[in-house]
Amino acid sequence: MGKEFDIVSRPVPRVETTYRRIVTPLPHPESLPTLEKLRANEPQSMRGQPPLVWDRAEDIFVYDKYGNRWLDWSSGVLVANAGHGPIELRQAIIDQVQSGLLHNYCFPSEERAELTSALLEVAPPELNKIFLLTTGSEATECAIKLARAWGLRKAGREKIGIVGFERGFHGRTLGSQQAGGMAGQKEWIVNLDRAIINAPFPDGYWQTDIGFDTFLAAINQAGLKPGNIAGIIIETYQGVGPDFAPVDYIRTLANWCRENQVLLIFDEVQAGFGRTGKFWGFEHYGVVPDLICCGKGISSSLPLSAVIGRTEIMDQFGPGSMTSTHTGNPVCCAAALASLRKILNQNLTGNAARLEPVLLEGLQALQNRHPEAIGHVAARGLVGGVQFVKPGRKEPDHDTAHSVIERCFHKGLLMFSPVGAWGQTVKISPPLTIPREALEEGLSVLVEATDEAIAAQSTTKVQL
Repeated sequence: MGKEFDIVSRPVPRVETTYRRIVTPLPHPESLPTLEKLRANEPQSMRGQPPLVWDRAEDIFVYDKYGNRWLDWSSGVLVANAGHGPIELRQAIIDQVQSGLLHNYCFPSEERAELTSALLEVAPPELNKIFLLTTGSEATECAIKLARAWGLRKAGREKIGIVGFERGFHGRTLGSQQAGGMAGQKEWIVNLDRAIINAPFPDGYWQTDIGFDTFLAAINQAGLKPGNIAGIIIETYQGVGPDFAPVDYIRTLANWCRENQVLLIFDEVQAGFGRTGKFWGFEHYGVVPDLICCGKGISSSLPLSAVIGRTEIMDQFGPGSMTSTHTGNPVCCAAALASLRKILNQNLTGNAARLEPVLLEGLQALQNRHPEAIGHVAARGLVGGVQFVKPGRKEPDHDTAHSVIERCFHKGLLMFSPVGAWGQTVKISPPLTIPREALEEGLSVLVEATDEAIAAQSTTKVQL
C-alpha cells in the first residue's frame, strides 16, 4: 500500500509567508547522509514519511537545520495536541529530570499519583481506575485482555469474543491488529483468532448501510451469539476518515452491550484530549464506555498511554499480575500533567471546536472543486481527511494522495504519509494551538497541491 518518498535533492520554489519558509532544495543535500543511514539501518517499513530531518519543533512549526520552516499539520501523528514543546511542558520535563527520579518501575511515586488523579478528574465519574502504559497498542491489548478476563468470569470459556470494525486501526501488535479491520495487517497471520471478528463500520461512504442490523448480521455470520462476546472495541472515530458512526447506531450498540454483559471499549488514542472539539471524542455520542484506551495527545510529547475503566473491571488481576516496566514513568508523567493543564487552562478543546467549521468548509470546497477525484471528506474539531479515488470511480487512489502530500511538503505544509485502509486519505491534524489564519493558509496550500497533483495525473494519462 505505502511507498517511499523520493530522497533525491531537487530545487523547489521559494516560499516565505507568515507560517511557512522554504529557502533550499528539498531534501537539503546535507541531510542526505542521515536519510541514507536510516535507510541502511532500519527496516524499509520506516521509509514512509516525507524526507525531512527534523531539527526542532515549536508550537505549530517544524524546522530543519537549513533555514526551512513547515506549518505542521501532523502533530507528530496526533501527539502534539498542546503544541510542539511548549515552555510549560519543557520546563516540567527539565524539573523532573533535575529531581533525579527518571525511572521507578511500579514502585509508588508522587508523579504517578498526581497524574492518575488529574486524569480521573477529566474522565466520566463512572470510570474510576486507571492503568498507565507506554503506547496505544499496549492500551488496546490491555483492554482486550481485561474484556476477555471479564467474559470468563461472567460466563466461562465461551464468552471470549472480541468484535472490532472493518477499516479500523488499534495498533500494530498481534491482538490489536486482529481487532483492527485493516486487511493488510492480517494477511501474514497464519492462525487468526476466530473469536476476534470485524463488523462493518457505518461510515456512510464505503459502508452505505448504516443500520445496526449490519452488526448483528456480522456476529451471526461468524457463528457468535451475544453470550459468546466479551467486548466490543471501536475507534471513537475511524482514523481513516475521520469518520464517526451515526449517534443512534452507537447508542443502540451501547444498550446492546449492557443487555448482554459485553464491555464497550472506546479507542480514544487519536480522539482524546480535545482533538475533536470535545475533551473525549465519545462525548459526541452521549454514551459512556466501560473502558477508554488513550495515548498520543495524553502527553503531547513523551511515550505514555492509559486504560481507564470501572473498578470491577480494572481490579480483576491481583497484585503484580497486571503491570508494565515503564508504567507511569515519572518524566512522562510530568510531561502529561503539563500538557493536560495547558489543554484545560487555555481551552484548546474550545479552539478545536471553533475551527471545525473552517476546516470542514475548506475540505468541502476542495471536494466540490474536484468531485471526480475526491470521494469523501470529513472533519471534526481539528482532525480532517480527504479521501482520493480514481476519477469517476469509487476506487481508492493512493498515488494521488501521496502526490498531494509530497507537493505540500515542498510548499512548506507538513503532513504524514497517506492513511486509510488503502492509503487513500490525506489526514489533517494540526496542533490544537493553531490560529485560524494558519489553518486558512494551510487550506490554500492544500488546494494548490491538489490542483497540481490532479493536473499532473491527467497529463500523464494523455501521454500514455
